[in-house]
Amino acid sequence: MSIKNDLFLKALRNETVERPPVWMMRQAGRYLPEFMALKDKYDFFTRCQTPELAAEITVQPIRIVKPDAAILFSDILVIPQAMGIDVVMKPDFGPFVPNPIRTIQDVEKVRVPDIHETLGYVMDAIKLTKEMLNDEVPLIGFAGSPWTILCYAVEGRGSKSFDIAKGFCFSQPEAAHALLQKITDTTIAYLKEKVKAGVNAVQIFDSWGGMLSPVDYQEFSWKYINQIIEALALETHVIVFGKGCWFALDEMAKSKASALGVDWTCSPRNARYLTGGKITLQGNFDPSRLLSPIPTIKKMVHEMIDEFGKDNYIVNLGHGILPHVPVDHAKAFIEAVKEYK
Repeated sequence: MSIKNDLFLKALRNETVERPPVWMMRQAGRYLPEFMALKDKYDFFTRCQTPELAAEITVQPIRIVKPDAAILFSDILVIPQAMGIDVVMKPDFGPFVPNPIRTIQDVEKVRVPDIHETLGYVMDAIKLTKEMLNDEVPLIGFAGSPWTILCYAVEGRGSKSFDIAKGFCFSQPEAAHALLQKITDTTIAYLKEKVKAGVNAVQIFDSWGGMLSPVDYQEFSWKYINQIIEALALETHVIVFGKGCWFALDEMAKSKASALGVDWTCSPRNARYLTGGKITLQGNFDPSRLLSPIPTIKKMVHEMIDEFGKDNYIVNLGHGILPHVPVDHAKAFIEAVKEYK
């Protein structure tokens, strides 16, 4: 079946468009009252693991703020869970790993799982979501980068600097690379199943890539992301978003990725320059800017499109939408793109 609104896919194929497509990272979530109503009833991983709930949450923003693509409601931490690493979501704290990985012996216990056995609920959610979307817009699947997953698995929690995770990599590089490879193998199998289940593109979130120096980034993050891109590129479009990773954009642009996400600290001009001007870019509105007055949001969105250029560009935020953004402001962001001439 062809998708009725295929602007997003056209941008990934480098085709000329009348206006760029738009969606928002974390658009299925916490800024929507409809989402909060479900959050009050069901805990976080219950929402991820119940296909009906995940599908409903995925489709909510399509109905309410009307972006050009849906992104499946899930979490990057379903991967370590499937690998036998216990991860819980503590209210007002975030992800917590009771038994973090700190030694080669810990790494040896981590398994590369059977995706159907451990993550079949995600594939069920995709199929249900596709039915609910009825080919109106494309569906994006996603995973965390191996480095970002390692950060949580080793640190045991979120962190401003991930010193424990970095220390593990630098003091026990063999153990770190063994863990990164297991995560990579699991992620490749997981994303391939997502494509089979019906997603139209996948995004790799390297949320903590910017914690590494450019040299360490190549060793501990990029080479594993690139393995995933190489494994998936023939089957689907791959978008890579590295938060704070402007220094790697030139290297990323040489890969088989269909698009690269950019955060708000890198100007459109620099992003185009660093990537050689050809590859599709995605971003990079500062999420906090959605707290500006609506006329300001619309003006800034139009300026951003002018700077990136309407082709080879997907309008997005430079990171996930914040919980306290008014729904009207999120709508104004989307509408500004649709009004662009």
